[in-house]
Amino acid sequence: MLLFSSRRAARPVVATAFLAACALTVSACGSPEQKAGAANAPDTAGSTRLTDATGTEVKVPAAPRRVVALSEMDLDSALALGVKPVGLTAGRGQHGAPAYLADQAKGIPVVGAVTGPDIEKVIRSRPDVILAGQTADAQVLAQLRKIAPTVVTIDRNKDWKKSLTLTGKALGKADRAGKFLASYDTEVAALKKDLGARAASKVSVARYSAKGTAVMQQGVFISDILKDLGFRRPGVQNQKGEGHSTPISDENLQQIDGDWLFLGTLSSTGPDAGLLDKLADKPAYRQLKAVRDKHVTMIDGSKWTSLGGAEAAVSTLDDIRKAMVK
Repeated sequence: MLLFSSRRAARPVVATAFLAACALTVSACGSPEQKAGAANAPDTAGSTRLTDATGTEVKVPAAPRRVVALSEMDLDSALALGVKPVGLTAGRGQHGAPAYLADQAKGIPVVGAVTGPDIEKVIRSRPDVILAGQTADAQVLAQLRKIAPTVVTIDRNKDWKKSLTLTGKALGKADRAGKFLASYDTEVAALKKDLGARAASKVSVARYSAKGTAVMQQGVFISDILKDLGFRRPGVQNQKGEGHSTPISDENLQQIDGDWLFLGTLSSTGPDAGLLDKLADKPAYRQLKAVRDKHVTMIDGSKWTSLGGAEAAVSTLDDIRKAMVK
C-alpha cells in the first residue's frame, strides 16, 4: 500500500538559412500576418536598456505586448508578473506548460521544447521580446536576436529571484517583481514560525521515473527554497550535484531518507503512471524512516523538481505548510 499523504521533449528545429533570412526581413518572406506584426512593433523611442544574465546589453520595448517565453522559469516569471506570453516551450517531461501552470497558460502555443526553440514557430508568434531562459547556443541566440530583442534571463546559478528581477525589467514590471519577492519573504518567515520545532527537520526531495530514483542536491530551485526555510538536508543532498538531479540505485535508496520526504514524478500520466506504487513495493523503500513515520508527501515533480520560478516558489511553500504544519 502506498504510504503517501495526498496531495516529454520535442527535438529542437534547427533553423535553415531561409528562416534566418526571414527573421531578418519578415516583410520580404513572412506571411501577411507576420508583416502586420512587424508594422505594429513598438516605437523604439519607447524602449529601455538592460543587461541580461550573460552581461549582454539589450534594448527592449518599455511595455512589450507580445512575449515569448523559452523556459519554464520564463513562463512562470511572466505569469507571476501578470503577463501572458504568446509562445512557450514545453516543460521538462511535459507536452506543454508545467502542470502547476497549466490553467494560467491555457491557450498559449508551444514554440519549442526543453532541448530548444523551434525558430519557425517563434517567428510566427511575432514577439516583441523573447525571454531566452538559459539558452547558451550562440547560433540559436543569434537567430533569436534577428527576430526580436532577446534577453537571457537565467544565470549560471539558476537563481529564480534574480531571474524574476531581470524579467521584471524586461517586461516593464520591475515594481511588481519587487513586491512579489517581498511577499515571498513574508510568507517564508510566517511558515518558519508556524513550523515550530519542525523547522529544524531534515527534509529530502526526490524524483522517481522509469530510469529510477534521483535526489535533488544543492544548486537547484527546490534546494534554494528549503535553504530559505532553514531546513537541514540528508546525506548527499547537502552537496552540490553535477547536474540537475543525481540518480541513485535501489541499494542506496537510504539517500532519500529524512525526517520528511517529498517525492514525485514529472507527470502522473504516460510512462510515469503508477511508478510511485512500484517504488512503494520495494523493501528498501519501506524501511525508510520517513515512510515508517508516515512523513512522505507526494508532490508535483514539474513544480518541485524542475527549473522552478516565482509561482512555483509560493506554491511549494503552500505544499510544505499543508504537509508539515499541524
